[in-house]
Amino acid sequence: MSASRRYAVIGLGTLGEALVAGLLKTGEVQKADVVGTVAHESSFARVKEKLGVTVTRDNREAVKGADVVLLAVKPNNMDTVLKEIAGVITPKQLVITVAASVTTAYVHARLTGPIPVVRAMPNTPALINAGMTALAGGPHASKEQLAQAEAIFQCLGKTVFVDEALMDAVTALSASGPAYLYVVIESLAEAGVKLGLPRTTSTLLAAQTMLGAARMVLESGSHPALLKDTVTTPAGCTVDGLLELEDGGLRVTLIKAVVRAAGRAGELVAATSRG
Repeated sequence: MSASRRYAVIGLGTLGEALVAGLLKTGEVQKADVVGTVAHESSFARVKEKLGVTVTRDNREAVKGADVVLLAVKPNNMDTVLKEIAGVITPKQLVITVAASVTTAYVHARLTGPIPVVRAMPNTPALINAGMTALAGGPHASKEQLAQAEAIFQCLGKTVFVDEALMDAVTALSASGPAYLYVVIESLAEAGVKLGLPRTTSTLLAAQTMLGAARMVLESGSHPALLKDTVTTPAGCTVDGLLELEDGGLRVTLIKAVVRAAGRAGELVAATSRG
């Protein structure tokens, strides 16, 4: 990314702040190159103190002159915001939406001309630069603009490109996924407490174990089943624990949870498109 590019972040809420903080942290983007918008004047001081960027409540003014426009507003506010900025957005600007259930087609339908649009689906660990973001480009986004969008979200963790038709699956897996894994961590920690461990110690053991296991998958490139086998020794205690998990249907339940969430994500997309 070039430091000369100007960024407009429409909606400096939790995710919008994280995006800006990630961009600034790289050192390739300067505070003077970023303008963000908030819905309420009471948010000015908070954003100024945290980020030190220009803040306004005027979305149209923020968009003017920006090279990249990041739409970080809630889905139910997207229609209003898009119609508000439609008259000032030009094909020379890259528009990136991070709102769940908002498709590139939805954005295109409310803007004028062949605007380059990229849809991004990050997850909450992006707030600590450990996120997973899936990206899908609209019909007018060039390879250079896709690379530019990727570089933005790499500030917050890892990225992957997918066909937009698969975004419901992404939403159900990586966007909703942290919630499922928090249940796993909580359950492991509760087991430790039942066995006599202090709660703080048990939670640390469970959370760090999950973090380490995830890093093993990512850094080794090995299939999770193979890594599981390295822990499971013949006639050892791990295999007994795995048998309990299989008996309890953990594997099938997690699969069904993701499939169910994907179905709901599709319903929300349809409802947003009709809105």
